[in-house]
Amino acid sequence: MTVGLEHYLTVSALLFGLGLYAVLTRRNAVALLMGVELILNAANLNFVAFARFVDGGVEGHIVAAFVIVLAAAEAAVALAIVLAMFRNFGTVNVDTVNRLKR
Repeated sequence: MTVGLEHYLTVSALLFGLGLYAVLTRRNAVALLMGVELILNAANLNFVAFARFVDGGVEGHIVAAFVIVLAAAEAAVALAIVLAMFRNFGTVNVDTVNRLKR
């Protein structure tokens, strides 16, 4: 049995669904960040799979590398925001932190 494009798309859809579920249902800011990372990884898997099976070029790999850099920058900024949130409010629950000023 060979692994085809459909298999990669199925795994990507599962990753995207799990990430979307995490973003929509979690109240913890760190869990929200993990959901966003799952969504970005699902997009990366799609880019690489289509680059491999459709045109055979490297464009999908290049876009996936840019998405990985974007995810690293997003994680650094978001974790700094989460640390500031915990320092100022004592929690990382996004429902209880609903105001800009203390």
